[in-house]
Amino acid sequence: MPIITLTTDWKQNDFYAGALKGTILTKCPDACIVDISHQIPTFNTSQAAFVLKNSYTHFPEGTIHIIGVDAIPDKENNWVAVKLNGHFFIGCDNGIFSLIAKEKPEKIIRLNKKKVSHPTFPSLSLFAEAACHLAKGRSITELGKEISELTTKIPLRATIDDKVITGSVIYIDSYRNAITNITSELFDRVGKNLQFEIFIQSRKYKITRINRTYQETSVGELLALFNSLGLLEIAMNKGNLADLLDLSIGSTIRVDFLDKKKKQI
Repeated sequence: MPIITLTTDWKQNDFYAGALKGTILTKCPDACIVDISHQIPTFNTSQAAFVLKNSYTHFPEGTIHIIGVDAIPDKENNWVAVKLNGHFFIGCDNGIFSLIAKEKPEKIIRLNKKKVSHPTFPSLSLFAEAACHLAKGRSITELGKEISELTTKIPLRATIDDKVITGSVIYIDSYRNAITNITSELFDRVGKNLQFEIFIQSRKYKITRINRTYQETSVGELLALFNSLGLLEIAMNKGNLADLLDLSIGSTIRVDFLDKKKKQI
């Protein structure tokens, strides 16, 4: 049974997801359609890339991923089908693929625009057609012309200055926890077991320990931990951190490492 996933910036009251699913099932009745997310902020390729990057590897190889985010190309971009790490992706060449993976794709195909029945809704015709083509085991090279490069975007990375890491909030989850671009590897490499202070919103809020779980901190208190992605997450046990502290994508999180080492327990 072929698996086709959907990641879009459509919302629950739109007809778009229903129309696309119906089109796919008409063309490919045995397809298993999985909704990854239809709640991506409008045109936000960075948020779409974060969600897809941390989701697609959990699917079997050969899964087909339709990306309906910022899907209308400008004069310099194209609609493409990409084979990456054994998976297939269909979307607009707007830089999102460079944010999903560092590796160069195995194949990049510029889709034939002549198959678009309506340019304002490419997912309904072109993307569905390409997905079903792949779902039936046909070659990706039959979908259009092979090209060698994709549009690239540079992801927002944490910076290092001596014993200070300055990072940013890159995602706020449904619990309103703030996920940063500071990795556990970077934290350990710079910190070298030194004591530290994590500052949120300049120096207004401070955290001085890393939790293993949310419950290690009392309800309503600030906490920091490394989540399942290996990223530093700022949260509040059973509280809406981002709303209460007015955090948003791009908010600065700073880690200062002190000269005094942690006491060994």
